Amino acid sequence: MEKLKNKSVPIESLLWSIAFPGFGQLLNHKFIKRLLFISLEILINIYSNFNQVIILSFHGEIAEAITQTNYAWYMFYPCIYFFAIWDAYKDAGGGQGVFAYLPLVCTAYFATIGVIFSPVFTLFGYLIGPLWLPILFIPVGLSIGALIRWMLLKWYLSKNSDKEVL
Repeated sequence: MEKLKNKSVPIESLLWSIAFPGFGQLLNHKFIKRLLFISLEILINIYSNFNQVIILSFHGEIAEAITQTNYAWYMFYPCIYFFAIWDAYKDAGGGQGVFAYLPLVCTAYFATIGVIFSPVFTLFGYLIGPLWLPILFIPVGLSIGALIRWMLLKWYLSKNSDKEVL
């Protein structure tokens, strides 16, 4: 049972960090990082007007959400958010494999691209907006990051006989 509990710690840290950046670091007893991530979350949230964007998006008021978004600040959000998730997961003992960081790095990139195109990107004639488009790009980033990781591992293993890389 203790072995199972130890395996759940990285997942617990990851899930709390998804809920609010910095909470995973709190569980991992990384108090300076926790303070940094929570402060950045609040700062970016306030200056990007993100809470208002979330409310408007959930109410289907996408045009108003776009108007309310401060993109100069909102551009920072995906990278801080996904880095905080990765940091909490890794500090808790997860993500020890080679290139394990690639799926979340690519997700940060693609979610940022979603932010950039959110005021103009339409899907089947519907404007997706600053909340939903970056969220829709998350599985794309995770998939491409996992594919790149898989390709790099295959390439590396084909070049080296050292099978201990995984």
